[in-house]
Amino acid sequence: MKIIDFYTNAAPDHRGRYLLGILQWPDELLETSHDYIQWLFPLSERSGFNLHAPTLDAQTIQQFRGRLDLQQNLRRSFLRMLTFYGLRMDESRPVRVLRAPFFAVRSANWLTLGNHNHLRITRILKSMHELGLEVLAAAFLDCLVTIYVEESAKAIPSISEESFNFWKGAMRRGP
Repeated sequence: MKIIDFYTNAAPDHRGRYLLGILQWPDELLETSHDYIQWLFPLSERSGFNLHAPTLDAQTIQQFRGRLDLQQNLRRSFLRMLTFYGLRMDESRPVRVLRAPFFAVRSANWLTLGNHNHLRITRILKSMHELGLEVLAAAFLDCLVTIYVEESAKAIPSISEESFNFWKGAMRRGP
């Protein structure tokens, strides 16, 4: 149950970093570090990049879906990554993910063809969907659909159809 301990800030990840510490990292560190995202957004399948990252099992998924503290910290992780991507959450009904005023600056970091952040986005969508934040994951995907449609109209789009299909596919439940 390493991921539960990590998500309650009771224990660090494999490199001694705690959840609340990672959530305070500056954007530059989030961009250049590549082995934290598997801890913030765990999946049922093993990471090919970070062999130290925990994987979800049925019991862990049930805990995330049933515990308010885990849901709140997962939501905090999501909000931090939205800021990293230049997005924000509008919590009116229905909940929406929108571009933040600084979107142009932050999106320059990830709106490039083949960018590794596209893989991170797939992981975020899939993890949130699996762990009980389906509404927020759907709002994120809706925002990404809008961005993808706009990018697709450009002579050289910054999001591939393949990445977009992975994002849509991430919303299916299961490994």
